[in-house]
Amino acid sequence: MLRMAFARRDLPGVRFAKFLGTGTGRTFGPGDTDLTRWAAVSVSDRPVRFPAWDGIAVARAHVDLEPLVSRGRWSGTEPFRPTGRKAGGPILAITRARLRPARAVRFWTAVPPVVSELAAAPGLLARFGIGEAPIGWQGTVSVWRSATDLTAFAYRQPQHRAVIARTPADRWYAEELFARFAVLDVSGDRSVMGWERTEA
Repeated sequence: MLRMAFARRDLPGVRFAKFLGTGTGRTFGPGDTDLTRWAAVSVSDRPVRFPAWDGIAVARAHVDLEPLVSRGRWSGTEPFRPTGRKAGGPILAITRARLRPARAVRFWTAVPPVVSELAAAPGLLARFGIGEAPIGWQGTVSVWRSATDLTAFAYRQPQHRAVIARTPADRWYAEELFARFAVLDVSGDRSVMGWERTEA
């Protein structure tokens, strides 16, 4: 946890960086925390290395991404510069939100049916939770076989559509961001990301 707090001080050329705790992706709730796995999201024009983390890691995975679409803010900034192009191949999605404390319990009660849909969604390759704090500053990472599979889940699955429809009225989020990325390359151990399915 101390490494998370201090590691971002020495990242030359990085325009945006977040060091994050993770969850298993089974519930995406407060009890989903995985203390054995940590994540970094960084934005730069050249590869970013984390030698201090690599020195203590049992396993690791690195994913190079191209931002395609990004809506919203993260810590008051728009971190990604989307290209807007339509990409073939695997797609990674990040959703990130800062929950309003008074509405957090209501949000978490709406999540389980969506998690069940997600686990069974066609084309899902991997999923896990991310968070800047144990409660209230959280998000999801999911990897999909194609943009078509992601869109089908996001807009055609009834439980997920219902949560989207409730969001403006329930005002769960004080800040939110949704971004899609083309997966350019994956190196290392994919199981670190919960990558359980093949792309075929």
